[in-house]
Amino acid sequence: ETIIPDFEKLFRNLYREGYCNVVVDFNEIIELDGYGVSFIRKANKMCLNESGLFILVTKNAEIIQQLDRAKIEDLTIMPTTAEATDAVYMNELENEFRAEEDGDDYGFGEETGGRDEDY
Repeated sequence: ETIIPDFEKLFRNLYREGYCNVVVDFNEIIELDGYGVSFIRKANKMCLNESGLFILVTKNAEIIQQLDRAKIEDLTIMPTTAEATDAVYMNELENEFRAEEDGDDYGFGEETGGRDEDY
């Protein structure tokens, strides 16, 4: 039985609601077909475009090899949901740090309330 169509619908709804970090436990998945790989590729790209992560949790060596052969750019595969959760938190911290760096003029200028006369 294929679960990808239902999963794709659920993912799209979550994505529309603003979720860009998605952790999927694949430990019960025994086999992955081409449609599943294609969906994973699309979902991963959608999450990455929003600076999020699409993380698959599995220890199944065959699925890991299959996804590795598919060469899905920056796909994250973790052995446990705890590690996947940590990866999401780290990604969020990195995104916040990057946002601060992009908006920071290192204390110079009007953004920080400083005046030219103060320097």
